[in-house]
Order: sequence, then structure tokens, then C-alpha cells
Amino acid sequence: MTLEIEQFMCRSDNFGILARDRETGATALIDAPEEHTILEAIERTGWTPSLLLITHHHVDHVEANLALKERFGLTIYGPAKEADKIPGIDWQLKEGDTVTVGGQDALVIETPGHTAGHISYHFAKAGIAFTADTLFALGCGRLLECEPAAMLESLKKIAALPPETTIYCGHEYTESNAQFALSVDPENAALRERARKIEALRSEGKPTLPTTLAEELATNPFLRWHDPDIRRNLGMENAPDVEVFAEIRKRKDTF
Repeated sequence: MTLEIEQFMCRSDNFGILARDRETGATALIDAPEEHTILEAIERTGWTPSLLLITHHHVDHVEANLALKERFGLTIYGPAKEADKIPGIDWQLKEGDTVTVGGQDALVIETPGHTAGHISYHFAKAGIAFTADTLFALGCGRLLECEPAAMLESLKKIAALPPETTIYCGHEYTESNAQFALSVDPENAALRERARKIEALRSEGKPTLPTTLAEELATNPFLRWHDPDIRRNLGMENAPDVEVFAEIRKRKDTF
């Protein structure tokens, strides 16, 4: 892999990410949840970021924007549709744009749902996608600014990436997501085995990320609205996809 990743915890459950192009040393920070933990990661790795790639406007993803920009002279990229809410933004990104980190190009994918302007970054050559609060391991973001149809279309975009894509998400929610997933897909043997592994990782204080798209397609109910077993468990065998997805999301909201 030519894109080296340093993943670390911020706040209570956010992930911070430094992504470094091995050939050139160029480094990007993905979101800025918390200044001091990011500074610790920079000191630990020796990777000094020149770019900050923002996925959406929520404070737990942009809190340290201005402090880090002042310290490192970062160029801040973020979603055009949320530009007025992204502190220090320099470049406004939309669907199909490309951001270059050294020799690595990231395709910008508009993935609204959690917020109306959320974007994800896909580094195709490295086989990595940063989906922040759109796709989680065994989950998806809460629908705070959009209707279910918008999130469903965003998840379909991510699901269409190569299955071997490594997925980095915005939060460590996987253990609770696994418990919910089992409530709507209890017969899924791959899910049951994954839930056991997740429980073991968390009991040791280890992260459950990154994941892979293939693993999510096999076990994440928010990518499995078409699955006959899930539909039967919901009593929605013949319902439209968006209604099945909306019901799964509704149940997760109150789980």
C-alpha cells in the first residue's frame, strides 16, 4: 500500500486519521476532531500534514481546523455545499472533483444523508475510502439533515466501489452497531462471527477499524436492504428498497 495510515482516537469515540504518500512524504489529515490528540499523532509519526480534508461540518470533525491551519499552514478542503460551515476552508469540493496528496489522487464522492453536504474521499490507487459519518462499520450515520432516500443513494455509491476497498470511518461505534445488526439479521453466520471478534477487540481496548467493503456488504444491515432474510424479519418482503432501509434506520434510532 502506497498510502500509509495512522489512525488514532480523538474525543470520546472519534477517529483521527493521518494519510501519508510513502513516495513523496506528502501528508493529509482527514477531519480535525481535536487539536491535542492530532498534535500527538503528528509528533509520534513525524508526519506533518499540508492538507486537511474535511468530510462534513459537525463540530467533532472541524473543531481544530483553525488552530491547525495557523500552526501548519494547512490548505483546507471541504464540501462546497457546507462551505459556510467549514472553518478556514480554502477549496470547495463537489462530486467528481479530485484532491491530490503527493502521488495519490482522491476522488470526491458526495454522500449526503448524515448531513446535507457530506462528502467521502476515495483513494483508488491505494484502495482506501474515508467515509466518515456516512458508512460506519456495521452501521450508517444518523439522518440529521436528509430523508432516507438520500442516504440510501449515498450508500449505493459506496457499495459500488471495489469490494476489496479498505474503509475508514469517523467513529468507534462498531460494538453497539453489531448488537443492533444481530437484531435484524440474526441468522447471518458471518455477522455472528464478526460480532464475536468485535467483542474480543473491544474487551482488549483495540479499535475495530478499518474494515473492508466486502465485510460490510456481507454483514452491515444498512447495505443489505435487499436481503430476503432481513426483509422477512422486518415483515417487508415486497417493500421498496427505500422503505426497508428507512425501517432499519428507524429501528436503530430507538435501539
